[in-house]
Amino acid sequence: MVLDIFEIFGEFSYFGIFLILIGINASPILMPPSWIVLTSFYLLDPTLNIVLLAIVGATGATIGRFFLKRISGLFRKFVGEEQKSNLDIIGSYLNKKKYGYLIASFLFGATPLPSNILFITYGLMRAKSVGIYAGFWIGRTISYVVMIYFGNTVLTPFLEMFEDRLTGILLIDGIGIALIILFACVNWTVLLTQRKIKFVKPKIWRF
Repeated sequence: MVLDIFEIFGEFSYFGIFLILIGINASPILMPPSWIVLTSFYLLDPTLNIVLLAIVGATGATIGRFFLKRISGLFRKFVGEEQKSNLDIIGSYLNKKKYGYLIASFLFGATPLPSNILFITYGLMRAKSVGIYAGFWIGRTISYVVMIYFGNTVLTPFLEMFEDRLTGILLIDGIGIALIILFACVNWTVLLTQRKIKFVKPKIWRF
């Protein structure tokens, strides 16, 4: 099944890869890491240019995350008032920093940190900044070049760690959801002004 998907999209070369990366990154959960998909495409067709493949992948991933952020924003009305105010505080803090969003997005894009957490949070914050996408694109391009270049060296041990791929994906998504809740429950006013960690009531959703 998975191999068939790779073959179908692989026939469209870079454009097919671009489309599948948009789809993967627009989904909040139950999707494999993008670098695994790109590395797999390269291993199936080593004639692909690594740098171009990374750029295409980063562009598709950034567009996908844009859609994820917009979709996540629709769920802001279900967030409790205390958490909503809390998220606005961290949003205001990042807005005051010239490169706040750029640096945050770059760090998530250039490292193995699950970026779906970041963009869901951005959506709930209703964050607006070109730096969100610029930082993520740059970080993703760099990380994809490294991951694709080392190919089997990186991919094989990762897949062996999770022989049941669904279990691995569910575990990663579970950690991601837990981190989103933790992020929303931190009292950012106290943390940013007093440099102390304090949590607000873990009432995230209201119906």
